[in-house]
Amino acid sequence: MAATAVEGQAELNPEPSQPEERAEHDLPPKSYADAVMNGENGPNHSRVEVGSGAKDHAAANGSAQPPMINGQGSRQQLDEEKVLYEKHTNHTGEILTSIKPSDGYEDSLKRRENTTPRERKRNRPPKRQDELASGRRAGAGWQTSAIRWAPLNVPLQRRLQTLAVLWHTTTIPLFLSLFFLLCAIPLTWPLLVPYLIYTLVISEEATNGTLSRRSQWLRGSKFWSLFASYFPARLHRTVELEPTRKYIFGYHPHGIISHGAFAAFATEALGFSDLYPGITNTLLTLDTNFRVPFYRDYALAMGLASVSRESIENILCKGGLNGEGMGRAVTIVIGGARESLDAKPHSLRLVLKSRKGFIKLAIRTGADLVPVLAFGENELYDQIDSVEHPWIHKFQMLVKKFMGFTVPLFHARGIFNYDVGLLPYRRAVNVVVGRPIRVVQQGTKDNNVDERYLDEVHQQYVAELVRLWDGYKDLFAQERQGELEIVD
Repeated sequence: MAATAVEGQAELNPEPSQPEERAEHDLPPKSYADAVMNGENGPNHSRVEVGSGAKDHAAANGSAQPPMINGQGSRQQLDEEKVLYEKHTNHTGEILTSIKPSDGYEDSLKRRENTTPRERKRNRPPKRQDELASGRRAGAGWQTSAIRWAPLNVPLQRRLQTLAVLWHTTTIPLFLSLFFLLCAIPLTWPLLVPYLIYTLVISEEATNGTLSRRSQWLRGSKFWSLFASYFPARLHRTVELEPTRKYIFGYHPHGIISHGAFAAFATEALGFSDLYPGITNTLLTLDTNFRVPFYRDYALAMGLASVSRESIENILCKGGLNGEGMGRAVTIVIGGARESLDAKPHSLRLVLKSRKGFIKLAIRTGADLVPVLAFGENELYDQIDSVEHPWIHKFQMLVKKFMGFTVPLFHARGIFNYDVGLLPYRRAVNVVVGRPIRVVQQGTKDNNVDERYLDEVHQQYVAELVRLWDGYKDLFAQERQGELEIVD
């Protein structure tokens, strides 16, 4: 996943959307609540008195639920099998809310540090329903020991988890291989030629903001629960988000492939719609990914969109509750390819000081900024040290300069071994979503944003990221070898 927005054009609503700003310009009130009441989806019937039953439900689940919103892409019904519960508390007393995992999750996390797969199977036979059971921690003996092969008696559930991760990491080469295979068959040319013309010349589905190809069935498939339980990954909420606003989620760190971002924001495996009902979130990726035949259609069905400026503005300024993006959100992996070169286990180095384009987009569109910190994202792969091999680092930066992306030289585990391969290690990923930062909308007409205000919002964003790190590093980063670093 990348995070660099490219130039594009999008028509913005020239009127400010926040009530205070509209009052300053002598415009009639048009609050977010009014947008729901008078929007194209009809009135909001969710403002009902909270009775004892609702209070009991909130107490049992550990949080009060946001109001129900009518319309497509608004709130989805809470899965009866998923129960919101409060589990993690930091030193300040702040409580993280996440979807309750299956039985055996905590026990598995404790045992995987000290037991081999064979010993774990003998001590406690794995249950098929334990989707969040974790595997052995691998990779520690990369330089000092021989390759450790996986035993033949690995439970089927773990094999299926590995298959799900293998699929996700190889989708682009698989779809490319399929395309070239079809190109070798002349009978398919009458179909391939119009398809290529449509995808490369005509189609604007990745940038027009309509999300017309998004498949909720595919995003909610149980297949992705296998993917998320491989690590395992968890999504944690610090505060509720109003479903009548729009948001830009900034995901940190990039890591090698951003597995945590995909699990949390491109699928429903971690319960995003249950934790943030009424919000339609779109994970953004490089525009070039939508030029890959067949893969583009798969990415569109997963709800992905281009990270270009045009795409972001269209998503946040069209559709939603009132046709102006209310109830919509986008997730940008801010660090991009540059930050992936710094992705090393037990450290967190964020390329953020000079990254202000997403802040400017938030100010122009009136979207709240939501920092997201993924503990464990950098632990999934080992990477060749740029300090020990500076010439490799220079070559990678040269490739990035001319190609727009770069490829880290990484390794982790394989399908049948624990030490060599391109699959990520089985290490826990905890995605913590911070508090929203509200902005004052500017630049809707002339694209000009006050630089001092831009820097002020950027400082608030960085401060919230630091707060997340300080609040939860002792809980989710106990093996860290340093503190959070923010660089250019």
